[in-house]
Amino acid sequence: MLLALSLATAPAVTPPSTPRLGTVEARCRPNEPGPALIVDVDGLKDRAGVLRAELYPARDGDFLADDNVLIGQGKTFRRSVITMPATGAVSLCLRVPRPGTYALSVVHARDGGHGFSLLHDGIGFASNPKLGHAKPHAAQAMVAVGAGITTTHVVMNYRSGLFSFAPLKP
Repeated sequence: MLLALSLATAPAVTPPSTPRLGTVEARCRPNEPGPALIVDVDGLKDRAGVLRAELYPARDGDFLADDNVLIGQGKTFRRSVITMPATGAVSLCLRVPRPGTYALSVVHARDGGHGFSLLHDGIGFASNPKLGHAKPHAAQAMVAVGAGITTTHVVMNYRSGLFSFAPLKP
């Protein structure tokens, strides 16, 4: 009994942060019925670098939080990274732990790195909220994922002013 109590009150272990966190859990498998999220991406500036989709709990305190902290606390975090295809439609797949509502961000890291450059990279969110000078709230970037395969559409935003982001003009 004492052992069970001490295990229940033990602090969460925070794993070291690496670009690979959440990628194994997010990997979609052929013919898997779900739950999974297909993210179709449009409005790309170019085909350079990588595209990274990240799935978070749909709470402001958790949305865009450090991946290693979320995983250490036993919260949902999934990441899918693809090299930008030279042509054609661009989609990513994220397997989710269970049907539910999540917050989603997509980053176009044009230099192929893991970070985000305010000057060069693109950003998009589920529900395609209008971006201003601050990141959106989790409620503005939510997507409901069902028991099967759910598809969502994200339009990328790039720097359009001194501190703002918007979709590219046609």
